[in-house]
Amino acid sequence: MTQITVRADRHNGIAVLTIDHPPVNAMAQPVRAALLEAVVAADEDAGVAAIVIGGSGRHFVAGADIREFDAEPRAPLLNDVLLRLEASSKPVIAALHGSALGGGFELALACHYRIASPGASFGLPEIRLGLLPGSGGTQRLPRLIGPRDALSLMLSGEPIGCERALELGIIDRMAGGSDLLADALRYAREIAASGRGPRRLREQPIAQILPDAFVAEQRALAARKFPGVMSSDAIIECVQAAATQDFDSALALSRRRFEDCRRSEASRALRHLFFAEREHRGDGEPRPVDRVGVLGAGTMGSGIAISLASAGFDVALVDTDARALSAGLERVRSTISAAVDKGRLDAASAAAAIGRVRAGETLEALQEVDLVIEAVFESLAVKQDVFASLGRICRPGTVLASNTSTLDVDAIAAASRRPADVVGMHFFSPANIMRLVEIVRSRSAAPDVIATARNVARRMGKLGVVVGNCFGFVGNRMLYAYGRENQFLMLEGATPAGIDSVLEKFGMAMGPNAVGDLAGLDVGYRVRREHRDLTCDPRYYRVADLLVETGRLGQKTGRGAYLYTQGSRKPLRDTAVEALIAAESQRLGIERRAIVDQEVRERCLFGLINEGALILSEGIAATAADIDVIWCNGYGFPRFRGGPMFYADTIGPATVLDGINRFAASLGRQYWTPAPLLSEIAGNGGTFQGWQNTKASTAVSL
Repeated sequence: MTQITVRADRHNGIAVLTIDHPPVNAMAQPVRAALLEAVVAADEDAGVAAIVIGGSGRHFVAGADIREFDAEPRAPLLNDVLLRLEASSKPVIAALHGSALGGGFELALACHYRIASPGASFGLPEIRLGLLPGSGGTQRLPRLIGPRDALSLMLSGEPIGCERALELGIIDRMAGGSDLLADALRYAREIAASGRGPRRLREQPIAQILPDAFVAEQRALAARKFPGVMSSDAIIECVQAAATQDFDSALALSRRRFEDCRRSEASRALRHLFFAEREHRGDGEPRPVDRVGVLGAGTMGSGIAISLASAGFDVALVDTDARALSAGLERVRSTISAAVDKGRLDAASAAAAIGRVRAGETLEALQEVDLVIEAVFESLAVKQDVFASLGRICRPGTVLASNTSTLDVDAIAAASRRPADVVGMHFFSPANIMRLVEIVRSRSAAPDVIATARNVARRMGKLGVVVGNCFGFVGNRMLYAYGRENQFLMLEGATPAGIDSVLEKFGMAMGPNAVGDLAGLDVGYRVRREHRDLTCDPRYYRVADLLVETGRLGQKTGRGAYLYTQGSRKPLRDTAVEALIAAESQRLGIERRAIVDQEVRERCLFGLINEGALILSEGIAATAADIDVIWCNGYGFPRFRGGPMFYADTIGPATVLDGINRFAASLGRQYWTPAPLLSEIAGNGGTFQGWQNTKASTAVSL
């Protein structure tokens, strides 16, 4: 039975076309075809005086069906539908509520008049996917509000609210009552009775030419916000064309540029992440959580408390050190208050969030909470002591979460004597800013405990990715492979700045040495001392250990791999560090040499990918896409490359395997033994995504 995606009704001479394609009325091919048919029928019906187009459910139209972008477009194209709609001899009124985004906003612009509910939002977020508005948005919006405001809106990728849309002239009026359809019908009758008829944006002239300085400023802003994508330049080109070419020529240009961007590797990568970050796999029903205890009021604990309180949870921030607790509460207050000063939060919401955080100086303050998130010193013995106490003190059913970044969650869970209630929740610093949470599934964790951790992360506005339990889980385990090569390369002759420059040119947010200085080199030093089972290779992280042992802890001491002047975070080259590394190379008997950029890039990235393949084969990560989400959201991997495993697919797993074998021949197999899964996929001429799809199909058939 064919699903009806557009309903056509008649209200006293007004045709009402309602898009009904749950959950967000995306403009998929069946919707486009049905809408085109309905528009033509209404336009040719002599009994119709005007047409109202609206959406069912929570949204007008929240965008295109992004899944279609991986294939060649199917007729009717949205462009063609909107041209026919705009050409209607009857006035067409868009009745807008919820979200009118992307193709939905372009649909609204092709209508002749627009009325919106007060809570509606509007935007052209295509740049976030490395695309541009390809169905007339780059042409109609500049004609409606001027090219400056139109370009700013497209390059920001951000939606605007109804009041701002009214101010700009995007909508003609705001609906007054709670019944948008009734208001839209009244507006349609008013237009029909007045004889105003259609008002086509394609016919509107553009008086303003974009100044060169403004274009340069907007181009620079977009490059910083959306690096690596070609669509920012394409958007600028198309908006400029709106002012210098006729409508049809400029529209054809925008369609060509859309196709160029759609086929680009950057857009494919960004679309991959779009779906990967929204994938949901069931873990059972979550337990109810209203009250959360955070144990440890340091930087991490207070950051977690800020996120929880801002999301509406009641928070007990507990620390047995009164001074640490006082400092943590002050961090909570000052950080939330600063959000008001920056315009990110209104004063009432900030006061409410601060009021949700209460202090506790003993573990007994956690007796009645629904979830405890432990954020104490990264020591297995310390955490086991804490969880032994929590297991006794917390009421039955309370979920006990450890914010460990590397430690054995099974060992921590066992200490609680209620391991089914224990889960890892590895937040990233600063916890009130970073979106990622690794949710670590211990052997004994109950399914509803995993579901609870995911649900709480989601309510906090974070991405919760479920991973298995091993040293470093997914993110930090791979980080050690990536960082290992950075460390070896420095001993072999590369400089910290040289390595960082190569990887930053690749797109990493920061190079590994700048990251180490930012995080504090002593943090990793302590972790390596905690794990005595790591390799005994004297080269392993020797540079980082040497820096710590000479008092160079990073930005916190003004000296690490780099120098930092007072009050500045800008890394400065330090020849003393380079001399220190050279002397250590000599002591270890390592011959130094000139190292080319390609070797730096491939050793760091291929080591990362190979470890990812091992993690996949061991089931520590459920999918290659999960690895990509973790690395793009927690470790600064460039989004326009899609994550390490997507990048491997882009260049070909066989290319990665060849590189690993090359390094095995020149550097030895201790660290350069190909992961069996990588060898299998490369040998079959496949990809990690293809392997994942085959695995999923097999699981379903079984």
